[in-house]
Amino acid sequence: MNSICITEQRLPASRSDLPLAGIEPFSSCDWPGQLVATVFVAGCPWRCGYCHNPDLQARSKGVLDWDTARAVLVQRAGFLDGVVFSGGEPTLAPQLGEWMQDARQLGMAIGLHTAGIYPQRLAALKGLVDWIGLDIKAAPGGVDAVTGVPGSEARMWQALDIALASGAALECRTTLDPRVMTADSLYRLAATLQAKGVTHAALQQGRDSQGQPLFDAAQWPGRAVLDDWQRRFCQFNWRHA
Repeated sequence: MNSICITEQRLPASRSDLPLAGIEPFSSCDWPGQLVATVFVAGCPWRCGYCHNPDLQARSKGVLDWDTARAVLVQRAGFLDGVVFSGGEPTLAPQLGEWMQDARQLGMAIGLHTAGIYPQRLAALKGLVDWIGLDIKAAPGGVDAVTGVPGSEARMWQALDIALASGAALECRTTLDPRVMTADSLYRLAATLQAKGVTHAALQQGRDSQGQPLFDAAQWPGRAVLDDWQRRFCQFNWRHA
């Protein structure tokens, strides 16, 4: 990640708001079909075994203030389609809505990556977000095994209902980890999402802590599973590690 990070200017430990971990000035993959900057918020309370940004799980990784990140956006206003707030878990930041409003005043569309950890904070962003990439961790009954945190499941499903009702474009993405899910559970998950009204979905090949794929995609989850997802959703994407 070629992000801008200021490591020597740590914010005071007493500061109550949550600082940023960095900004990627150009990205073509964080919001499908859009060229964006990606702002990374530090901190995440869940501990998914395939986390692609484990270095951002600690709040102490926040070293960048919004004014610095905004200056990067100002330089790219008119060239970028928008900005995506990612993490970590961006809804940890109490000032997230203010950042979004500020970025929108620069002419940026607003995207959000979230695992739905704080459903009510997600609800408070209604009208500010144009696109949401929501991490759907597993089929019903399997979410807590992925996150490692009891009570995660109820939060995630509530967040999905909120995202669907928000009016924002929505992609539900599930990272595959055969250590905590099965092909059968993926059939159940697809059926659940379809029944809730999800139209855009993606499956992603998980990686381990060294960045290596967790499984051979030629062997698992299998063509039948992928075909089932393709059939159920208006838009479906399969993403290799």
